[in-house]
Formats: sequence, structure tokens, C-alpha cells
Amino acid sequence: MQLSPHKRENVLPLPVVLISTVSKAGIRNAAPWGNITPILRPLDEIVLASWLRRDTLDNIRETGEFVVNVPPAAMVEEVMVCARNFPSEVDEFEEAGLIPRPSTAVAPPGIEGSIAWMECRLVEEITREKYALVIGKVVRLEVNDRYATAEGNMDLDAARPLCMVCDDNRIRFTYPVDAGRFALYSEMFIRKS
Repeated sequence: MQLSPHKRENVLPLPVVLISTVSKAGIRNAAPWGNITPILRPLDEIVLASWLRRDTLDNIRETGEFVVNVPPAAMVEEVMVCARNFPSEVDEFEEAGLIPRPSTAVAPPGIEGSIAWMECRLVEEITREKYALVIGKVVRLEVNDRYATAEGNMDLDAARPLCMVCDDNRIRFTYPVDAGRFALYSEMFIRKS
């Protein structure tokens, strides 16, 4: 079956995060995001794609700061409340019943109950005709002890990080399942004889 190229989200599972920001007026915003990725290991930057008209993008432009909150699947209802198109003067933490978690390195709060929190500062914005790419530097990363192994890795069974797959009319929420195979990074490199 051949699909239109713009339907890549129909076949590419995306992580779901909640990006928290605060406007210059002090209004808290929390927005779900699926278009986000780390930029190459071991760098400390991430990139997110945004439509040009988003309160989150406006807040990042105004303040230069944001928090990437990684929600567990159990927070799917709160994520969907934050997906609604509220006016910019509405506090989305209050609307969704989110509990703010004080940040250490940036002004916007994180969200209690998340798997992890990435406190970020804006590094660069690349603007195109219809969208912008926002590059942020992760200045502080913390994982919730409830969802971490002793080594600081995510415990997938406990965390169940929220993901999504789209189709023409809806979003299907899911979470990753351990495939049972571990690999060392060294397996990716060809050994010279």
C-alpha cells in the first residue's frame, strides 16, 4: 500500500512530551508535542518543530526557556486537555489539573508525575514559511526516581512513556514495550581485521 508522503506519522511512532513555558505576563502554558528529538549523541541539544502560531513558540521566543516533561501513559487525559486550543491568557496547568514542579535552572515549572524533566534554553530558531525548528540546550536533566533504574536509565515497565501513531482522523496513544534485545554501542562499528 502506498501512502501520501505527508502521512509519515501514520507509520512512524512519535514520542509525546508536554512542553511547559511561562509567558512574559506569567501565564503558565503546557502543550503536547510529538515533533521533538535529541540531536546526536552525546550532544546536549534537542530540536522541536512548531507551527508558527503557537503560544509555546511565542513564550520560548520571549523568554528563551522551556521544560520538556516526559509523561507516562497514565497522563494521557491531562495531555489531551493541554491539546485544546485555549486562549493565551488561560493557565493550562489549572485547566488540566497539572501540579507544577519548581525548576532549578529555568523559570518555567516542570510537571509533577512526569518520567523526566529537561530544563532547556533556546539556542537557535530556524524559521521556514510555515514552521520553525527550535533548538534548545538541555541545561538540567532529571529523571523521576519512581521510573529509573539504579544506573539512571528508564525502567520501561514502570514508566510506560507515552507515544502516538496518527491516522487520517485520530491519534492512537501507546507506549514502548521492551523487545528483549540489548546491544552494546560497539556492535554498530565494523571491526577491522
